[in-house]
Order: sequence, then C-alpha cells, then structure tokens
Amino acid sequence: MEASSPISVQQSPQIPLRDSPKPFKKSFVTSLMEVATLRSPSFREDTYFVTHLKSSEKKALQEIKEKLLASHGSGSMWGIPLLGGDERADVILLKFLRARDFRVQDSLAMLKKCLAWRIEFEADTIVEEDLGFKELEGVVAYMHGYDKEGHPVCYNDYGLFRDKEMYERIFGDEEKLKRFLRWRVQVLERGINLLHFKPGGVNSLIQVTDLKDMPKRELRVVSKQILSLFQDNYPEMVARKVFINVPWYFSMLYSMFSPFLTQRTKSKFVISKEGNVAETLYKYVKPENIPVQYGGLSRPGDLQNGPSKPASEFTVKGGEKVNIQIDGIEAGATISWDIVVGGWDIEYSAEFVPSGEGSYIIAIEKARTIPASEEPVHNSFTSKEAGGMVLSIDNTISRRRKVAAYRYVVRKSTV
Repeated sequence: MEASSPISVQQSPQIPLRDSPKPFKKSFVTSLMEVATLRSPSFREDTYFVTHLKSSEKKALQEIKEKLLASHGSGSMWGIPLLGGDERADVILLKFLRARDFRVQDSLAMLKKCLAWRIEFEADTIVEEDLGFKELEGVVAYMHGYDKEGHPVCYNDYGLFRDKEMYERIFGDEEKLKRFLRWRVQVLERGINLLHFKPGGVNSLIQVTDLKDMPKRELRVVSKQILSLFQDNYPEMVARKVFINVPWYFSMLYSMFSPFLTQRTKSKFVISKEGNVAETLYKYVKPENIPVQYGGLSRPGDLQNGPSKPASEFTVKGGEKVNIQIDGIEAGATISWDIVVGGWDIEYSAEFVPSGEGSYIIAIEKARTIPASEEPVHNSFTSKEAGGMVLSIDNTISRRRKVAAYRYVVRKSTV
C-alpha cells in the first residue's frame, strides 16, 4: 500500500537560524581539501564487447591469445578456460590488457604470473575454507548488497584494529598476517563470484573504505601487502573506490599524489569527508542496501531474507520541516516503518491521526532530537480505528541539507 505524494514541506523562517558566517581566508589545509574533493569525470565501465574495441585493441587481444597458446599453456581463471572461444575469457584477457595499456608482452607476463600465483595460493578453493575469522566477518571487510548499476559492494573498515589487543591477536606474527591476507583474498573472491564475466554485464566491484579511526601506522605493512596482491592479481576488478570519513591528512596526501595518477584511475575515486557519508553513498547505492552505520536501512542479516523492500529517498533542506503522511490505514491494521536521515541531529516524531471526528491524535513517538550516531528508526503501530500516520522530520534549526529515506508496510487485520 503506497500513498501518493506523501511528503509535505514546511518552512519556518520565523525561527532564527545561526548568524551567517563571516568571510574568511582559506587555510592551506582547506584549500587542499577542496582540491582533493574535486570530482573527476565518473568512471565509465567498459562494456567488453569486442566489436567496441579499436582495431589496435582487437589486434592485441588476438595476439595475447596466440602467445598464450604458443607458450604451451592456457589455464583458467574463476572456472573460465582462457582459450577456446568463450566470450567470458575475452573479458578476463581484456582486463589484463587494459591494466598494461594493451602492451601485449607486459599483459602476458602479468597474466602468467597471476596464473602461477593462483595455483600456489590455491585461490580457486579459498572461498570454501574456514580461516577462523568469524569476529571480523561483517565488520572489517564484507560484501553487502549491490549499487544502483548492479555492482557488488565491498565495505572495508579497519578501525577495529585500533584496539591493541585485537591488533596483536590478528597480526601478532608472520603466520597470523599470512592467514589474514588469505582471509582478505577470500572476501574478494566471494565478490568476484558474483560478477558476470560477460560483455555488457557487471564485471567489477565497488569498494567502500571507511577511514575513521583507522590506525594507519600499524596497518602500513598490511595495507601495502593487500594492495600489492590486488594490483598484481585482480586487474580492473574495481569500478569505483569510495573513501568515506576521510581525515584531512588523507585529502592532503591525495592532492599531492593525484597528479601522478592516470585520468582513468582518478575517475574511479570518490572522496567523502566525515559528515557526508550518507549523501555520498546515496549517489551510488540505494538506501535499503546501505548498512545502517552508514545512513542506510540495511541491518545485519537483512539480505539473507531476500531482496530488501525498496525505500523512498527524499531531501530535508536547512530550515525545513518535512512531514510524511501515510493515509488509508484501516482499523485493526498494523503499520511498520523505517526512517533514517543521514547525519541525523534533527528532531523526529511519529503520530497517528484518526479519521473519525472527535478522535484524539496519538503520539506514538514523542518529538526528540536524534544524534548523528543513532541508527534508523524501526517501529510499528496497530491502529484501533481508521486513520493515517504522520512521520515528522524537523530540520528548522539547521542550515545544512540532509538526505533521508523511509519505507513502510501495512498489514491488514486477519480477524
């Protein structure tokens, strides 16, 4: 049951907002932050249709096949034979060619090295292994849902390792580090198993990395080894890299090394500082597929119960109060709803308005200010009489625009 145009907006200019900020001179760090957050043209994933290739690229694809055959070994990756005419193999070969700018000899060397590594690392069977990192699953690195274009999304958050005891337990010696790297490859392989490897299909992932509280010094060696493994053995597997909760020093470093990156690589990067997480992720992922800790509506275990119920997105401007009105609720029906505002720090309330004359409005959730750290509201109400629900989001004391999402379901009484 869905109501048409349920959102109404109230502006409250009579409530004084904070004084307008005075002009200020930009600091060096502020300028660097602006440079770092400038958006390059968004990365456009290759279709992998051979007919779309330039003549030189078609020639390189044919040449790498011939050289691979001449080297008395074809091999396979992700269960796909690299020779034999399978169009999925063309997708894989083109990834290696693009990673080396279609230099055939360099691409072939990279491919052979990767094939050898997969055998030595036993990468083809790693997905089934129990590596004993249950405490890290769904916390440090995990696949969670898809973006708006169907790419599987991998979330990374290494803030857990700021705890020294946890750090020692996972990375305390060389053997533990190797096992962790193996687990991290396992997470990536699970994501790759969701790809199509088909021209015109979804052939890469989205990586979301949370830099909040990340112990950069302690994880320097780990990060370097993970990056090396992925660069050498998983070319062109990431369509977009989204960095969230980015501290100022990361932006400064990025602004310094970005001139040395190719335009193709830079176009994959999205950098979002703390406070803009939900607004950034909503551009690429639907709120019902975003984890609750990042301003979405998806709680742990939700995806195991099938596709998430779609949510409706809306915007709450500074100085506005938004009312979401859900009409036509019958007597005895139960309405359940979820609602979230990115960054919260607004006032929220919910009430039931009976349609009968003389009935009283029922305050289901009294107006309260919700802090930025709070997860989405999830509640339900069973009506004794017909009426409608009003969910209120009050942002009148703020100048800041915020993204938000809600969804609801009404179950009629079976009595």
